[in-house]
Amino acid sequence: MKFGVVIFPGSNCDQDLIDVLSNYSSEPVEKLWHKSNDLLGCTHIFIPGGFSYGDYLRSGAIAKLSPIMDAVSQHAANGGFVMGICNGFQILTESGLLPGALLRNTNIKFNCKNVFLTPGTKNSQVTNKLADNQVIEVPIAHGEGRFYCDDTTLAEIEANNQVIFRYCDAEGNLTPESNPNGSLNNIAGITNAGRNVFGMMPHPERCAADYLLNADGKLVFEGLEFNV
Repeated sequence: MKFGVVIFPGSNCDQDLIDVLSNYSSEPVEKLWHKSNDLLGCTHIFIPGGFSYGDYLRSGAIAKLSPIMDAVSQHAANGGFVMGICNGFQILTESGLLPGALLRNTNIKFNCKNVFLTPGTKNSQVTNKLADNQVIEVPIAHGEGRFYCDDTTLAEIEANNQVIFRYCDAEGNLTPESNPNGSLNNIAGITNAGRNVFGMMPHPERCAADYLLNADGKLVFEGLEFNV
């Protein structure tokens, strides 16, 4: 096992991910520069949050054209693990590695706060350590986090149990008030049909250490079966 964290101009959560992966695991962690097409033998690829290329065109729309994404796409096609968080989720949808799109929040504001999540399925590497209906608290920081897709795609995602996280309240109820951005069906994260590519808008890497006064995010990384 070897971790790779992709870095674009404008990435600002890359070091958070590197710290989590390196501080709680003995596995090596590589920084993967966006202009390279070499994954350096990494088995688990992470695309961090931030504002790749300033989000000047559309979040993730320019980053998907970077050479590294060709290698990431091939890695995913071969069944390799890929996970995008926040801007990374946006990049994965723009690249076609995950269905749907992330649109502007319904309140037309940048939302930065803690939210509650509950697993949509336990049949994934990032949710298999959570209990049924467990609620975790994870921060969000995005202006374009509203998950959207057409009705046919949404039906397929739901039928295949591809929703990994949904926004909920502290008791685990799925309510309009607990949905911070207007995402369809309170969707906070999904996986692909092959269950090897994952995307989520909340930031588990920002709440994966006791000194942050919240370690709920560790449960997401524990599913990768390394010692956190």
